[in-house]
Amino acid sequence: MPQPLDAALTEVRALLLDPSLTRAVAAGRRRGHRPSVERAELRPVALKGGPRLQIATSDGARPYTRNVAAGAEADAAVDALLAEPFGNWHVETTDVTLQLRVTKSGEAQVHRSAATRPPVEPGGHDRAKEWLLDPGDEIFTEIGGSAAKRRQVDAFLRALAATLPDDLTGRLRVVDLGCGNAYLTFAAYRYLSQRGLDVRLVGVDVREDQRRRNTELAERLGWADRVSFVAGTIADAVVEPAPDLVLALHACDTATDEALARAVRWGARWVLAAPCCHHDLAAQLRARPAPAPYELLTRHGILRERFADVLTDSLRAALLRLHGYRTEVVEFVDSRHTPRNLLIRARRVEATPGSATGSATDDEQRAQYRALLDQWQVTPRLETLLADAPG
Repeated sequence: MPQPLDAALTEVRALLLDPSLTRAVAAGRRRGHRPSVERAELRPVALKGGPRLQIATSDGARPYTRNVAAGAEADAAVDALLAEPFGNWHVETTDVTLQLRVTKSGEAQVHRSAATRPPVEPGGHDRAKEWLLDPGDEIFTEIGGSAAKRRQVDAFLRALAATLPDDLTGRLRVVDLGCGNAYLTFAAYRYLSQRGLDVRLVGVDVREDQRRRNTELAERLGWADRVSFVAGTIADAVVEPAPDLVLALHACDTATDEALARAVRWGARWVLAAPCCHHDLAAQLRARPAPAPYELLTRHGILRERFADVLTDSLRAALLRLHGYRTEVVEFVDSRHTPRNLLIRARRVEATPGSATGSATDDEQRAQYRALLDQWQVTPRLETLLADAPG
């Protein structure tokens, strides 16, 4: 329920100056305003001269840190930060976590929850895991907060954080293709909005019952105006306008290819895809003898399946490069938690007049890709889907 912003900031001020403070972050901007710094982080520290409130700010180019004494100095520093038009405040004490978001109308949406992390001595080193999304966040009440799910959410968010530039601001349009029950979709929205971005996220799943379920959850969380869901196939679902960021997490077999093809055709700036179930090329490998001298790679069924996984994702990464993306294949989550732990991470390379786009359109890369196809006599589904796309 929205509440007056002044009253909410008064509550934030009391927590920032309370001895039980463990950490606070201010980020983002209010509609029509821009703070003098992009981000501010506050935490208590123990120095030789006594306890201090450490305030670290960044203007997007360089960080600045200062330590202020309790009393008038800390009061003035906190008041100056609260006067900045930040769009979001996240405050943690030993007892409570408070999250404040300023709405378009200038009111405050506030969520309070019990603290989940153990108290840490000021200035001490917290050896506990630093989660990108607080384990006590309200979304875990809705999506489930098992240790395994929190680990997967955190691993995904770290991959997402490594993909997007640190200085990204403004509106970010996101689509999650094949979102299923959408727990990573909601986690992505929560994390990105806490970074101060104006996020508009659409989840796509073929099942109408999933669309209804996810829409109801978005409404319960108060996010229905920014997080929406449509029922449809990855290839054909209507998503307008085109997104900046495309997610496709554990889309089965050629559904991953359909997601990557849509991302390329949209001209998405960033793509994160965690492939699953590589049946297409595995079937093509079974249908013909392996080229010499690689018969041993496909003689045993289990090795042939694993080789098909590697070949499929290698060709996907190569095709993305040939269509203007800088691409990496990295570990998504530790293999102890799931064997499907690869993540294709791609960023569109902006070409400038008179310059090359690097490896994305390099003739040697294209020749290597074609030679690999000719040797194994396979046709990747993604190549077929992108047959008439620029690149």
